[in-house]
Amino acid sequence: MLLGVDTGGTFTDFVLCDGDRLEIHKVLSTPHAPEQAILQGIRELGLEGRALRLVHGSTVATNAVLEGKGVRTAYVTNRGFADVLSIGRQARRELYNLQPAAPPQPVPAELCLETGGRLGADGEVVEPLTEADCERLLERLDVLAPDAVAINLLFSFLDERFERLLETRLRDKYFVSRSSDILPEIREYERGVATWLNAWVGPRVEGYVQRLQAALPQAPVHVMQSSGLTIGAGQAARRAVNLLLSGPAGGLMGALHIGKVLGRERLLSFDMGGTSTDVALLDGGVSLTSEGSLGPWPVAVPMLDMHTIGAGGGSIARVDEGGMLVVGPESAGADPGPACYGRKGQQATVTDANLVLGRLLPEAFLGGDMRLDASAAVCALERLAQHLHVGRRQAALGVIELANEHMVQALRVISVQRGIDPVDFTLTAFGGAGGLHVCALAEALDMKHALVPMHAGVLSALGMLVAPRGRRLSHAAGGLLGQQDEAALATRFAQLVAQGLAELEQEGIGAEDVDTEFSLDLRYAGQSYTLNVSGRDFRRAQQDFHRQHEQRFGHRMDTDIELVNLRVALVAAGSRLVLQSPAGDSEDQPMRMASLVGIEVPVPVWRRADLQYGKVYPGPMLVIDVVATTLVAAGWMLQRHDSGSLLLERD
Repeated sequence: MLLGVDTGGTFTDFVLCDGDRLEIHKVLSTPHAPEQAILQGIRELGLEGRALRLVHGSTVATNAVLEGKGVRTAYVTNRGFADVLSIGRQARRELYNLQPAAPPQPVPAELCLETGGRLGADGEVVEPLTEADCERLLERLDVLAPDAVAINLLFSFLDERFERLLETRLRDKYFVSRSSDILPEIREYERGVATWLNAWVGPRVEGYVQRLQAALPQAPVHVMQSSGLTIGAGQAARRAVNLLLSGPAGGLMGALHIGKVLGRERLLSFDMGGTSTDVALLDGGVSLTSEGSLGPWPVAVPMLDMHTIGAGGGSIARVDEGGMLVVGPESAGADPGPACYGRKGQQATVTDANLVLGRLLPEAFLGGDMRLDASAAVCALERLAQHLHVGRRQAALGVIELANEHMVQALRVISVQRGIDPVDFTLTAFGGAGGLHVCALAEALDMKHALVPMHAGVLSALGMLVAPRGRRLSHAAGGLLGQQDEAALATRFAQLVAQGLAELEQEGIGAEDVDTEFSLDLRYAGQSYTLNVSGRDFRRAQQDFHRQHEQRFGHRMDTDIELVNLRVALVAAGSRLVLQSPAGDSEDQPMRMASLVGIEVPVPVWRRADLQYGKVYPGPMLVIDVVATTLVAAGWMLQRHDSGSLLLERD
């Protein structure tokens, strides 16, 4: 049996695949110890002691970074470069502020240590790493007593011997990360931050994985990486920086799978959960970036290209000092959660606003397993309305409209601001709250087609099941593209492939089951940022780069192209999951009628399972299932696909 688990800020979602049968489940998350919610769900599903393979998205690394709760970490670099992480890129967040607040310091000055082992840009030794250097470093570390050590020596991606030597001397006493293993690429600052992040949160991830594996000795555990590929838990513990978008990556893999089933592979997706909304653009496949960030830190390891904002069902609505309504980014989380959860939450949230507007049915939330407290939601919205000097329903509408505007702006960032017209895409909504907002967002973007997948409320957990296992590896390769030695680069590619296959073999995956994809990071000579071009044919890569540059930036240049990095993706096929949905009820009748604020007449409320395949249903209407509610607005037509997904078309 396969069990997909997505640990979110509010709920932990489960999708169990037992042969051709899917079972879904939700429990409230336990942020202080995420494994407790996972074990609770396994007990409630009756899976204790049973043989299964668990694939899950972990928020342990993400939360540790965002909350600043990493371990005490020492940073080791060459002499004269201890301040690299503090100096950063010298980017000013407030250009016109003459006295800006000091940015956060990743590593305290006393924990930034210098040693020998310096290389030049040509890979030649400038300063050796002596035994005396090693002894002095060990003595300093004994005094400072860190929990982890990050090693980032100059140009170590050209020759990793000095970093390896330090790792060998230190790994028996400390959790050690070295840059030549974590990110063997150019850019000293970004490489250093990635290495430090890996060391800073690595012990937290390692402890969590060990506790989970100890509680589930019969179940192999895999973890979703930010790149959309899964990795064995034993290796994930050493690759914490690759797990920072673990949960959202599952949602994109689930959306991509369902899009292929429906023959709709150009998707503009938004995953609206309890705490945040993640938006992405899928054009036949996922897009990766090495220019992502989390909080104030750049994260240069490969991750799915998405944009995240603090707008979710649990986003708190409040009035600021100027009397203006503000929604998010603060969230009520899982405890106490929105006021309507009945856990003593007092502040109004987006979920409370949807309930007051009639868009959520108190008795049908989570299939009736969790009844919402409508009176608590009303009280929370009334308090907010008093501060705004408006009526309760008007305040609720304002909360929804403002949350929608935040999400529309995020969707524009990932599409319009990159020269892509969203009209040609299908807006795909998932997450527990996505279906309630899909029509409004599509209209704001002038989109004609929308999709609410089957099991949309737990799509990230479902995506864990279909995501392939694999690795994405990279290595720096400088110089002009036209001057490269193709044989030498072929050897470097072969070395990356061999490294990835060796890691996958430890998970029981043979080379014959792995597909290999090659790509190049290219830029015009003199530029700072790169574009990734598929393949390793230099002539074709040159043409593709010119075309991509013109599409992204509106022009191409008649100048030399520089090769920056080699990249290899090794992908083993994921589980083949066939989505099936029960046939619709022959009576073809809604379960009830409901009154929604802003709509003059009552609207029908349908169970998703009762909708007939292929039949066209006009909005407005509500469609409910066990894990989510979908609002079909007036002017929209709905059809149910035989997989259970809802296809919406604007009239």
